[in-house]
Amino acid sequence: MQPLKELERFKPKIKGLCFDLDDTFTSHGKITAEAFDSLWKLKASGFTLIPVTGRPAGWCDHIARFWPVDGVVGENGAFSFFMHQGKRVRIDTLPPEDARSARNKLRELRLGIEGAFPGCSFASDQDYREYDLAIDFCEDVSPWAESEVERLVRFCESKGAIAKISSIHVNAWFGNYTKIEGIRHFLSSAPKELNLPGFDELVFVGDSPNDEPMFHAFQMSVGVANVRPFLGKIKSPPKFITSRECGSGFAELSEFLRS
Repeated sequence: MQPLKELERFKPKIKGLCFDLDDTFTSHGKITAEAFDSLWKLKASGFTLIPVTGRPAGWCDHIARFWPVDGVVGENGAFSFFMHQGKRVRIDTLPPEDARSARNKLRELRLGIEGAFPGCSFASDQDYREYDLAIDFCEDVSPWAESEVERLVRFCESKGAIAKISSIHVNAWFGNYTKIEGIRHFLSSAPKELNLPGFDELVFVGDSPNDEPMFHAFQMSVGVANVRPFLGKIKSPPKFITSRECGSGFAELSEFLRS
């Protein structure tokens, strides 16, 4: 990884920013004034802004409507929400038949997890999710042992699910997509009136192992400084890294892009 200043040579081609939310835009569960102000400043400077998150459909509806963003990709790539002609619009990544099958498999997986991990807790926002299960290992519960988190991932994978570790949850879903397929589908399917940039004109910033597909796919990928403890689990780390952590690192990237 190179320090953020080495991204300077790419700045003439950068038209937008894709970003993770938890511990990338947020700081220890909160959106700081510094981070949210930096988002508005990026928007005022003409950058396209697209959060790409594992968070649920219910959250993404709010983000698309009320935040200064051009769209949001949710549940690790399952769908995109955006505003168009005053209405909130969605694009699903999976075809309808595959989406129905995925939801049926999720119900079976949940029962299996509850049997294999007695006392486990699903994320407090699970009721607002459509396409994935989020098992809480440290957000609202006592932190799990790393070995138990890894055992949960292996269990989900043994049932045919994709399972990714974020900074707070294990996310499991069915369907051949990740965040990277989600953002590509949004860019290619959104109305031309949104005037979205090309994929190679976007920077991505994240913080955890479930951002690895994005770190790998984006020529201009950035990790906030708190990604460092996860580097042993990431085969394709970010190309650049901020000196500050979480939302402060996001603000650092915002300052850099606007300078």
